[in-house]
Amino acid sequence: MAASGRGLSRVIGASSCPAWRGAHWEARGRLKPEYDAVVIGAGNQDVKAALLRARGRLGVNTAVFERRPVIGGAAVTEEIIPGFKFSRASYLLSLLRPQIYIDLELKKHGLRLHLRNPYSFTPMLEEGTGNKVPRSLLLGTDMAENQKQIAQFSRRDAFPKYEAFMNRLALAIDPLLDAAPVDAEAFQRGSLLQRLKSLSTLKPLLQAGRVLGAQLPQYYQVLTAPITKVLDQWFESEPLKATLATDAVIGAMTSPHTPGSGYVLLHHVMGGLEGMQGAWGYVQGGMGALSDAITSSATAHGASVFTEKAVAKVQVSSEGRVQGVVLQDGSEVRSKVVLSNASPQVTFLKLTPQEWLPEEFVDRISRLDTQSPVTKINVAVDRLPDFLAAPNAPGGQPLPHHQCSIHLNCEDTLLLHRAFEDAMDGLPSHRPMIELCIPSSLDPTLAPPGCHVVSLFTQYTPYKLDTLAGGKVWDEQERNAYADKVFDCIEAYAPGFKGSVVGRDILTPPDLERIFGLPGGNIFHCAMTLDQLYFARPVPLHSSYRCPLQGLYLCGSGAHPGGGVMGAAGRNAAHVVFRDLKSM
Repeated sequence: MAASGRGLSRVIGASSCPAWRGAHWEARGRLKPEYDAVVIGAGNQDVKAALLRARGRLGVNTAVFERRPVIGGAAVTEEIIPGFKFSRASYLLSLLRPQIYIDLELKKHGLRLHLRNPYSFTPMLEEGTGNKVPRSLLLGTDMAENQKQIAQFSRRDAFPKYEAFMNRLALAIDPLLDAAPVDAEAFQRGSLLQRLKSLSTLKPLLQAGRVLGAQLPQYYQVLTAPITKVLDQWFESEPLKATLATDAVIGAMTSPHTPGSGYVLLHHVMGGLEGMQGAWGYVQGGMGALSDAITSSATAHGASVFTEKAVAKVQVSSEGRVQGVVLQDGSEVRSKVVLSNASPQVTFLKLTPQEWLPEEFVDRISRLDTQSPVTKINVAVDRLPDFLAAPNAPGGQPLPHHQCSIHLNCEDTLLLHRAFEDAMDGLPSHRPMIELCIPSSLDPTLAPPGCHVVSLFTQYTPYKLDTLAGGKVWDEQERNAYADKVFDCIEAYAPGFKGSVVGRDILTPPDLERIFGLPGGNIFHCAMTLDQLYFARPVPLHSSYRCPLQGLYLCGSGAHPGGGVMGAAGRNAAHVVFRDLKSM
């Protein structure tokens, strides 16, 4: 059923979108037959391309090949509804490594940010409780004000102590993000010199242990226990626990009751913006503006970026070393090294000739957990959502809560668990977990005057429906039925929302896979579970960005330390490539 709106009412399914209207990049110069380095895919991890030039005293000549008409991977801005510019997949920034801003001079290349304060808003549904205005939980950087907000639900919950505890863990983990993991293969099978060099990679681990000190066992529990167990030790307020738990399950096919869900929470709190730890913000012009700034830096230092140039195959010499790539149009491009920003599955199971990879390695890659619960819905509206718990201003201008991540169906952690259980039964959640963001509340360039763009990051939705009955694919009817359910949920919190809708774009897990190359729709390329992290990412013995095929490197979200518009995998991989090129 089409969503109703005013005048421009329109529903856009993922299979019927108009031509892309994101940023198109022309290559600097013509395609040459040979480069020093070739990068497959211009996702946000393509900082490696810029670093290979900006920091490469070797003068590394680099080409980036992107199959889509727009650069950025999942960090793109697309005008899929006329006049409305959407961060179509990724939609918030925090985790991008601080050194990348400096190395690539991103502000010089046009990057502008909008920090959010407050940053989290959780309205309640409280029918029949006697409250004329439902309660809500609004969190920001003012700890005293946070305590007042939390006191509505519990006067005993000490949020500042929890924040300090988690910040210390984030501080300890931070050095691990900017270095290649311990090279277990070199330590196990390398020469004496290689073994000694691999020992140096233990330094960040030792630093982390020193920072955590005697509290190490408590922090170990955060990484391994269900997040509900961790939060129950700190808080009694269910709205607060559920709000915090969303960061432990977002993008992951896990329940708050799943062991190890605490690490995903940590992954989402260890970023920062403008020197403010843990801050999340919007990019002026949408997430594509970040990718544009990175690409601008790369091209300014001589890199060439080609769009609509899909790589079909990695070329391998008879000696078993990478010698370049073959493009979809048949063009051959030679290079000393190839860095793949594609997922491990695409890189090693589709692009790399299988005869050059060990059978055990291929088997491990094929069995990576890529389950995703995410359906992203981008919505154009002609007015701001008007929440019962925080009514709009008379003039309709954005209020502080409109800039937040707005958590719906998050009154308690049991709701999140039930939503997860629905997906385990092969059904979209009856009451989906919804993170609603309105970037146009701070960036009016994204929508026509008085109108707004709304990002709905929802879960849980399985890749295949009715899996117990053999599974069936998502079609337009199923997409729209699920989106209507999500809109019904929002309507309960903000009456009139459905009537404000101008158009919508629905991206289920298969759509995210098809359009953005995310395996199973997984925003991290593969699950951020403890068995797929650090020296086991993507698989054990191959976590140092190198792979069994000499000259081929993995540098996207499927490599350490994972995804989330972080850039760390690309930056780390670039440094590994530098070292290897020097020895050639």
